[in-house]
Amino acid sequence: MPIGPQPPGRRGTVGEPYSPLNLRLVLAAFGFVVCTVLAVVLWSRGWTVPGWLLAVWALVALVDLVVVQLRRRARRRADGGRKHSLFE
Repeated sequence: MPIGPQPPGRRGTVGEPYSPLNLRLVLAAFGFVVCTVLAVVLWSRGWTVPGWLLAVWALVALVDLVVVQLRRRARRRADGGRKHSLFE
């Protein structure tokens, strides 16, 4: 999937839905925080393997945050600085 805005004039179709980037950003941030906190708790209790698994998931959530933010910037540039709601 290319990192760029939705094509001009397209609001999405059944085959290619419009991506709610702001909602995806919130969900990725939530996943990052939860996985990080749980990983630290597990490490402090001596459960290193589950702690490392959650740390990897936190890293995946962080990468998703960066990708979504890049796509949001590209969309804002393409739309002329127009703000979008959480679900748009």
